[in-house]
Amino acid sequence: MHSPNLLTRRSFLRQSACAALGIGGLTAALLDLRRIAAATIGNTDAAGDYKALVCVFLYGGNDANNMVVPRDTTNYNAYAAARGVIALPQNQLQPINPLTGTGVDYGLNPSMPELASLFNARHAALVGNVGSLVAPISKSDYQAGRNVPPSLFSHSDQQTQWQTSIPDAVSRSGWGGRTADLLAALNGSSQVSIAISLNGSNTFQVGEQVVPFSVSSSGVVGLNDYYAGSNNSAARSRGVDAMIAAAQASGSLFEKTYANTIRGALDTNALLSGVLANPPVFTTAQFPTTTLGAQMKMVANLIAGRTALNLRRQVFFVSVGGFDTHTNQVAAQATLLQELSQSLNAFYNATVELGVAQSVTAFTASDFARTFPTNGSGSDHGWGSHHFVVGGAVRGGDIYGRMPTLVVNGPDDTGQGRWIPSTSVDEYAATLATWFGVNPGDLPYVLPNLGRFQHPSLGFLG
Repeated sequence: MHSPNLLTRRSFLRQSACAALGIGGLTAALLDLRRIAAATIGNTDAAGDYKALVCVFLYGGNDANNMVVPRDTTNYNAYAAARGVIALPQNQLQPINPLTGTGVDYGLNPSMPELASLFNARHAALVGNVGSLVAPISKSDYQAGRNVPPSLFSHSDQQTQWQTSIPDAVSRSGWGGRTADLLAALNGSSQVSIAISLNGSNTFQVGEQVVPFSVSSSGVVGLNDYYAGSNNSAARSRGVDAMIAAAQASGSLFEKTYANTIRGALDTNALLSGVLANPPVFTTAQFPTTTLGAQMKMVANLIAGRTALNLRRQVFFVSVGGFDTHTNQVAAQATLLQELSQSLNAFYNATVELGVAQSVTAFTASDFARTFPTNGSGSDHGWGSHHFVVGGAVRGGDIYGRMPTLVVNGPDDTGQGRWIPSTSVDEYAATLATWFGVNPGDLPYVLPNLGRFQHPSLGFLG
């Protein structure tokens, strides 16, 4: 039985988490205290340590059933019978050899030899059947409508639920942003946001205090014809500076806030432009010339500038679309998964060259998986999916969580070949956040529903 003090503390933490989501009145002072506690007594190393999380979001719903495929004869034959025309050839699967046997031999999509090599070299792990959950759910629960997340199988809703980890309430922040809230103090006086997006706005990085900063895969996105401290477009630059100064001197709080935001963005652009002017030259990291490859290369360049930017923690967001494969799935997904595999492999090699492989963890996320039976030339919206975690700190070469039983109308199926998740986004996220430095006692702020699940750590990070 839990002690009264422990129960009281847990109640306080949950109330604080709810308040942070707009359900109460968590003050900025309380959040600051949490951030100080995380920075001083959390899972952080000595001064000067560095860690980065890189969320790789696969928009559209990646068909994990054709990313991780059974390759032993009995299970492959059952897979092929259900998948029909979208089944992949058994002899083309990339073998993986998990350290812990599951009773099923698996292989990766033929387009993913790089990730198969990373897995077998123990630099990548696979987390099975992850999905957005309100609470643990069984097939009978699903059939009775108990603990079913709202708006299942909807792209926008499931993307939001993955990025907030709160399917049963409206949240203005994401779990990456709330993680950043707690650890931003480790970056001291750095003017660069702890959260940098390489592909525009997202919910994942939005915190209660942290505001993400966007950078393109080709560099910073500055104000046209504005060059601080130079003679280029001097008149225009002086005009912008004058407007900012006038607004800062105004008695209007709105004008001052607006001016300070613009000033900060311009100054950050100038700082990042300087740091990125001389990017590292990688010899082993061969980034593909693709959308995702370019984003991952820019993340590597930004990590290379961490010391000049005075950063000890960073949360990155990269993404690629096209995974909504209702038609022409085999060819379309082959291209997408090749891009993913090559990009993650190049990024891992870049972190090795930079000497930070142990300090950087990349992980995949997506709306949902897809139906096990084919719809004719593709697959439709599903639920539980499989995800990769890559990095030097990853306890790689193994499958974490529980893989679903690949049987239509079986114990893990909602009834249409959509797997009921056995691992929650909360558990997946908590494992990443704890490694990043969040004190276990502060996890309810990052993940308010975590207490409903059994595994605050899945064990895939050391």
